[in-house]
Amino acid sequence: MKELADIKWNMDAAQIEAESFRIIEMEILNRPFKGSEWNVARRLIHTTADFSICDNLVFRNSPIDAGLKALAAGAGIYCDSNMIRSGISVQRLKMANPSYCKDSIHCYIADSDVAEMAKKAGTTRALASLNKAGKILDGAIVLIGNAPLALAGIVKLHLEKKITPALIIGMPVGFVNVVESKVLLSKTDIPHIMIEGRRGGSTLAVATLHAILENIEQAGTKAQS
Repeated sequence: MKELADIKWNMDAAQIEAESFRIIEMEILNRPFKGSEWNVARRLIHTTADFSICDNLVFRNSPIDAGLKALAAGAGIYCDSNMIRSGISVQRLKMANPSYCKDSIHCYIADSDVAEMAKKAGTTRALASLNKAGKILDGAIVLIGNAPLALAGIVKLHLEKKITPALIIGMPVGFVNVVESKVLLSKTDIPHIMIEGRRGGSTLAVATLHAILENIEQAGTKAQS
C-alpha cells in the first residue's frame, strides 16, 4: 500500500513533536500570542490539531507568571478528574520543584466518602470534592477539565470564603453550566487560563500545565547555551 510508504517510521517522540511544532509555526498565518502565552497556545493546537482553538483562549491576571511562582514554591495541585491526575507529568513538575511527587496532585472525585457526601447533599461529586479539598485550594494550582460545577464551586468559595488559588486552568467541557461557569471565573481577579465557550477537556487542561512548565525547560536550555 502506498500509505505505508508515506509514514515516517524512523522518528522518535521528540522528533515528531519538533516536526509538529515546525508545521504549526509554518501554517499559522497570524500568531495571536507571544512568548510564554504562545507556548501554551501552540501546545493546545498540537493537542487538538485545530488552529481555531486560539480564538477562544484567554489569559487573565498574569496567569503564567503566577503559575510559575506557585510551582517553584511547590504549591499543591488540585484537579477535577483522575484523567488529569494521571496525565500530569511528575517528572516535569520536578523541574519546577524537586519536592513534587504524585501525592502533590489531589483528586477526590472517586473517593467513597465524596460519593456519600454527594448522595446526602443531592449534588454532584465535583462539588462534594471541593468540600473535601477545603483550604488546600488556597494558593493551589487548580485544573478543571471536566466538571463546570467544579469551576463554579471554586469561584463561589473564593467569593464567600476568600479561598484564592494561585492559578486556575478553567477548561470544563459540555453544554450545561459550562459557559456560565467560565463567565463567572472571568469576573474574578484570580489568575486564570481559560477556553471560553463550550470547548474544553481534561487533555487540554493537562497540556496547558505542561506548556507552562516548558518555560522552565526553555530557560534552562538558554542558560546552558
